[in-house]
Amino acid sequence: MTTYLDEILAVHRAAAAADRRPLDDLIADARAAAPARGFAAALRAGSVDGLAVIAEFKRRSPSKGDLAPDLDPAATAAEYAAGGATCLSVLTDADHFGGSVTDLRAARAAVAIPVLRKDFTVGPRDVCDARTMGADAVLLIVAALDDAELGDLHALAIEVGLDVLVEVHDEPELERAVAAGATVIGVNQRDLVTFEVDHDRAVRVGAAMPEGILRVAESGIRGPDDAAALAAAGFHAVLVGESVVTAGDRAASVAALRRAGQ
Repeated sequence: MTTYLDEILAVHRAAAAADRRPLDDLIADARAAAPARGFAAALRAGSVDGLAVIAEFKRRSPSKGDLAPDLDPAATAAEYAAGGATCLSVLTDADHFGGSVTDLRAARAAVAIPVLRKDFTVGPRDVCDARTMGADAVLLIVAALDDAELGDLHALAIEVGLDVLVEVHDEPELERAVAAGATVIGVNQRDLVTFEVDHDRAVRVGAAMPEGILRVAESGIRGPDDAAALAAAGFHAVLVGESVVTAGDRAASVAALRRAGQ
């Protein structure tokens, strides 16, 4: 069965195959970029006195359609930061999520907290681009990559100064993430085939994570009750998009999630 992930990846892999920019030059540019803000360190510090919150800038999604098509990146980032967001996540996929590199740059310029580039990373040029556009961390989705790609892209990201959020959906993917050297692992609770959210998935997969892993729960976090349950299950952070994007008071929504982990 073809999933939405398969369709999106086909677009990104075609673009990567057509990209002829010299990789050595891109790596050199990425290495020369200004120091990153420390995504993983911020999450670890933020989890000491509550649940760290990665608040997402997200205009639309394949499963829900438009969420906030006119969202302003700088203003939204400032609202999230005012609520105590530990980090930002910014979608840069244009075709499926309505995001852009411009969104990431504007959001990051408006705040002092680290920013994750949320996109479908399929090749080394994507990693370098994340660094040079100003991202502090990059997302690697285990379901989108084979073992060699996962290991190589993770190593390259670290080499050029990025932190890496490695996303898994089940225990076999968790094993692959750990084998690739992942130290920050997110559990996406949304099923890749049905789009349905399994609210027990993060708790189940999180229980299998080795000691020392920075644990992030993603997708389907509806509010403080869900966040509190995830904090109780040992998660250090939650990545939340829809519920904070659509909140009437985004700062208050983020603040409530932060308090849920206390």
